Amino acid sequence: MTARTSWVKERSGVVTQMHYARQGRITEEMAFVALREQLPPELIRAEVAVGRLVIPANIHHLELEPVAIGSAVTCKINANIGNSALSSGAEEELEKLRICLRYGADTVMDLSTGADIHAIREAIVRNSPVPVGTVPIYEAMEGVESVLDLSADDLLGVIERQAQQGVDYMTVHVGVLLEMMPRITGRLTKIVSRGGALMAQWMLHHGRQNPLFERFDDLLAICRRYDVTLSLGDGLRPGCLHDASDAAQFAELRALGELAERAWAQDVQVMIEGPGHVPLEQIQRNMELEQELCHGAPFYVLGPLVTDIAPGYDHITSAIGGAVAGMYGAAMICYVTPKEHLGLPNAEDVRQGIIAAKIAAHAADIARGKPGARDRDDAMARARYAFDWDAQFALALDPDRARQFRQETLGLNCDTQYCSMCGPKFCSMRLSHEVAAWEEHGAPETAS
Repeated sequence: MTARTSWVKERSGVVTQMHYARQGRITEEMAFVALREQLPPELIRAEVAVGRLVIPANIHHLELEPVAIGSAVTCKINANIGNSALSSGAEEELEKLRICLRYGADTVMDLSTGADIHAIREAIVRNSPVPVGTVPIYEAMEGVESVLDLSADDLLGVIERQAQQGVDYMTVHVGVLLEMMPRITGRLTKIVSRGGALMAQWMLHHGRQNPLFERFDDLLAICRRYDVTLSLGDGLRPGCLHDASDAAQFAELRALGELAERAWAQDVQVMIEGPGHVPLEQIQRNMELEQELCHGAPFYVLGPLVTDIAPGYDHITSAIGGAVAGMYGAAMICYVTPKEHLGLPNAEDVRQGIIAAKIAAHAADIARGKPGARDRDDAMARARYAFDWDAQFALALDPDRARQFRQETLGLNCDTQYCSMCGPKFCSMRLSHEVAAWEEHGAPETAS
């Protein structure tokens, strides 16, 4: 039995963290994240109550160690895993989950689109102490030949089954509306969100409004029963720099802000998903506009990628944009792997994507002056100056990689006062030690 089993044992009816927060109750989940964030529990409760902070915590995810996502806490990162029709099974996805946990992903999303989606997700949820997210329309597609055959009941049925399973947050493309379709005609890449494209195809074929928009109250009722946090998806996010900050993107963002207010009226927690490809100089405005239009709801951003010409290296283009987005208030950064735009990531791609996103999130926390954010950096600086290699490895975001690179050239010897780039003769820090000693004791006499 997990600790959380006793936390949720007596809960019934409306069980969302927002509901309890508005009643003035500090739940065990709120106390847990307050301790983790080193913040007052009352601050956490107040932020949840007004919607500026979410704690994705499905009452059926008993293995969960809760995580807070919002501007009042540290910037979080999400890692996507999941199979495709062409690759991977449950064991491969569990290995990716283990890597996510090892290298510090704060949440994971199961984006499986291949076979055995339900079984793979069951394995992930039962083995994940971090919140698990999904995109329910992917599983809904498993039961039909075409998206055109889907109904609102099909989608809501899948959402309920995933909620029963313990999924903590779900991406739903509720803000992609029929009247927005003409606004994508001038785009180079049209709709790049899989869920957004599927919903657009359904609406245009049937000549009807988004089924989840029409049944939004039914969706909220499910979320209230299980405390599923809605991640309102950016189905019209820009897929290239040319399409960034256009009328389609911002029309959807306005709709998401209105939907967030409807969700809050039912005590349902909400995040807003943000743009994919945005030039560097437009990121600040995108962050500010989300805060304005979505009333301070936590912003969960993919990237943003700041250039379109780096396939194979898009974890870097994403981290650049993610750091800037985080500095201007993004609450969570969705990692991008080197395989973005190219293929399904493997375990090593997941590792690289996580570390790149962790760098971005940590840089954002420093820029925003989060208490204690720079402590680890200062400790690293002291360890470097002291040539304390073991401490440097322990403080690194990826200790295994740091140790590997050190050992490739200098073996297991951690006593040297230099690395292989400078060597003993040109090591600036070793020379600085000598200069400091001379300043204190005087320079040694040289032979005449």
